[in-house]
Amino acid sequence: MQRIMVGAASGILAAGFGVAAAELLAAASRPQAGPLVAVGGALIDATPTAVKEFAVRELGTYDKPALLAGIIVVVLLFTALTGVLGLRRRIAVAAGAVLFGAAGAAAALSRPAAGPVDAIPSLFGAVTAGAVLWWLLSRAAPGSTNLAARTGEPSAEGTEAQPAPGVPERDVDRRAFLRAAALVAGGAAMAGGSAQWLRRARAGAAAKTREALRLPAPASPAAPVPAGAGPGFVTANRDFYRVDTALTLPRIDLDTWRLRLHGMVDTEIELSFDDLLGRPLMERDITLNCVSNEVGGPYIGTARWLGVPLGPLLREAGLRAGADQLVARSAEGMTIGTPLDVLLDGRDAMLVVGMNGEPLPPANGFPVRMLTPGLYGYAGACKWLTELQVTTFADFDAYWVERGWAARGPVKTAARIDRPKPFARLTAGTQIIAGVAWAQGRGISAVEISIDGGAWNRAELLPVPSADTWVQWRYPWNATPGPHSIAVRATDRTGTPQTGERATPFPDGATGWHTTTVTIT
Repeated sequence: MQRIMVGAASGILAAGFGVAAAELLAAASRPQAGPLVAVGGALIDATPTAVKEFAVRELGTYDKPALLAGIIVVVLLFTALTGVLGLRRRIAVAAGAVLFGAAGAAAALSRPAAGPVDAIPSLFGAVTAGAVLWWLLSRAAPGSTNLAARTGEPSAEGTEAQPAPGVPERDVDRRAFLRAAALVAGGAAMAGGSAQWLRRARAGAAAKTREALRLPAPASPAAPVPAGAGPGFVTANRDFYRVDTALTLPRIDLDTWRLRLHGMVDTEIELSFDDLLGRPLMERDITLNCVSNEVGGPYIGTARWLGVPLGPLLREAGLRAGADQLVARSAEGMTIGTPLDVLLDGRDAMLVVGMNGEPLPPANGFPVRMLTPGLYGYAGACKWLTELQVTTFADFDAYWVERGWAARGPVKTAARIDRPKPFARLTAGTQIIAGVAWAQGRGISAVEISIDGGAWNRAELLPVPSADTWVQWRYPWNATPGPHSIAVRATDRTGTPQTGERATPFPDGATGWHTTTVTIT
């Protein structure tokens, strides 16, 4: 048992050293090429849609830390087994290192924005881990070094020497192993700490650049939020939802950032960040929501966005006949496809540089993201934008379309109850039921409340600046003692009511009336 524990510990220590060395090399060159991020990204790409939806629904913003933790656990189990097998057959060490490196390199090269050099950190880490494991096992097994001399019999290549008949097998050289293990653990800690320091330094430099940035005033300011709007009409940047596939936030250098508009256009356009800020900017209050949002879910928010109108830029490039899709690409390789007719129909589609009076936060797409009112984020709101390609739906399927989501993602009419909270216990008498409703581009004409499946009663709608934002609503309820079920539904300004039929978010957005249960005492 002691030998097994030493073998497993050797494998785990060697893996830690190898991963730390690989992450240090990646942090010094291309952070996105680190094996943990690369393998995590590849797993996200390969994960079935149903599993992704479950992770978003159940884990929220903790889905990415959970994935990384899972990868680490699998790596540790694999290397622990390699260490145990390597005690008797050193060839297992070499085989484990090859598998370890091949998996990381293949994952790194599979990323959309990868280059050949992205395989180097994983390969370097695998070679390092294999060498360290070989050395640890040699230090831990005295029979492999002095037993041959003690018995006069050489050992076979790739195996431990076996004691002569009548000579008891020694277990492990614990002192030698502990000394070696301490050296490896210290080295792994230094490499891992250095990698973290480099990442923090890079993030700190990017943060300073963002903090020093001063955005121009808009040529077309947003309409004032009406005085009658309730608290929370605009979502604070710190509270705005985040749903994406990036395991680490891209850190983009403003001096080298470029946006390329190409494809089925008469004239390709390339813009620096200063070029973008030099164009007329518009400011608008727009509600953005994620297609993964369940009925009544949290993945929606309203912000005051500042950006460059996208329609005029497309017309400036000159669109060729037959083009019907704009594919946006992010710095980490995500692709999002948007119908061209939507971008040219007069809505306030924009290339966003500011959010709620400040430059875009890193989690929301700094330095530039795309935003298309009336579409779910997966169909019109690419973050960390670097490229726009004019093409056709027939010629290219964007990331989410490849995975079965609808090619066009218009927002569906919906309403949510924010107050009272589910399972709240309230006192009898007048209670205020309140929430939000949305149908971006169409607007909301009515919100209705039903208590315990009874008649629908109209709620009061608070004023809004445009049809592109959610509507806050409230309804005074004469609450009577006992348990009660509250349901809400909305009607858009075309007169179309929200459907009560329940559907999951896949493939084009959830439907159904939001309901909640309370107890009145």
